[in-house]
Amino acid sequence: MAKAYTPGLKVSARTLYRARRLLPVHGEVLVKAGDAVKARDVVARTYIEGDVTPVAVASQLSVPAGDVPSLMLVKPGDTVAAGQPIARSKGIFGFGKKELAAPAAGTVESISATTGQVILRGAPLAVEVKAYVDGRVTEVLPGEGAVVEADAVFVQGIFGVGGETVGPIRVACSAPGEVLDAAHIAADMKGCVVLGGARITAAAVKAAQDAGVAALVAGGIDDADLKAILGYDLGVAITGTERIGLTIVVTEGFGDIAMAERTHGLLKSFAGREASVNGATQIRAGVMRPEIVVARAAADPAPPQGARPEEGALEIGTQVRLIRDPYFGLIGGVAALPSEPAVLGSGSKARVLEVALADGRRVTVPRANIELIET
Repeated sequence: MAKAYTPGLKVSARTLYRARRLLPVHGEVLVKAGDAVKARDVVARTYIEGDVTPVAVASQLSVPAGDVPSLMLVKPGDTVAAGQPIARSKGIFGFGKKELAAPAAGTVESISATTGQVILRGAPLAVEVKAYVDGRVTEVLPGEGAVVEADAVFVQGIFGVGGETVGPIRVACSAPGEVLDAAHIAADMKGCVVLGGARITAAAVKAAQDAGVAALVAGGIDDADLKAILGYDLGVAITGTERIGLTIVVTEGFGDIAMAERTHGLLKSFAGREASVNGATQIRAGVMRPEIVVARAAADPAPPQGARPEEGALEIGTQVRLIRDPYFGLIGGVAALPSEPAVLGSGSKARVLEVALADGRRVTVPRANIELIET
């Protein structure tokens, strides 16, 4: 049988999902191998140094920098509260003394007779790593974190913004071709992962932000709307750190594109179940796709069989998405894999394949113009 290989977009009703949950710096791992964890459980924790607050004691008390150590009411290592007096001038003949209060709480880190400054260090900041998905700890990385595995539904998107979030799936658009607008967002969707259909509008995002929605998932988004949401042109970059109050995952691309029926139907079938969503996207120097993960329960029916034995294998019957005009966004099955290059409309030669579309059409496209939908 003819076979080829191509990059894939995973839309799987059942897969073994592995999440490496790592701290940015060395810390304490709070779980052990074999532990069952929930998505919101903290699996590792560390502390980083608090914020630094410089206090210009010399200038504020109008004294020489060299006099500052003798005027201090506290010493290095002391803990002070915001508003607590930390220095007092001598005044003139004991009169007109002036006190200086700490502008923030913290620990006195240093007192300089050279600069006349005092450095206050804020309380250590806790950095916690959560499990992200319901599952079981299969490996502990001492001082670093843990690996969590789950039997899960796994859907990759084309593009996303915003970081990790967790919430129950709420269906806003019952059909994959329905545009997700502000009217679809309800006040009781706070903390939910809202499933749309086709394009997300900027108005829908604003309504979702106001309602406290955790994430929006839909087929497409307009570039102008994305700029309005972010306040700037995104350009080519790694996304996932945007602070817009929610996470957005687009499954098909830019423009008014309906979500693939298979993707919409799969997520819709898990309405009410908690989903883990990450909008982080990277398109260069190592591809990173946004994702939606739903941990499967023992009572969930087994999905149809048919997973390919080789990752990335392209065979007759394999489901693919067309990613170039004039068939951009359409999904179909591989009908033929000609072994010889074909002459394209531009006059150049390329390896091609035939795709049987859902509407009955059979089209021939370059193999570079498709991506695999991995089951």
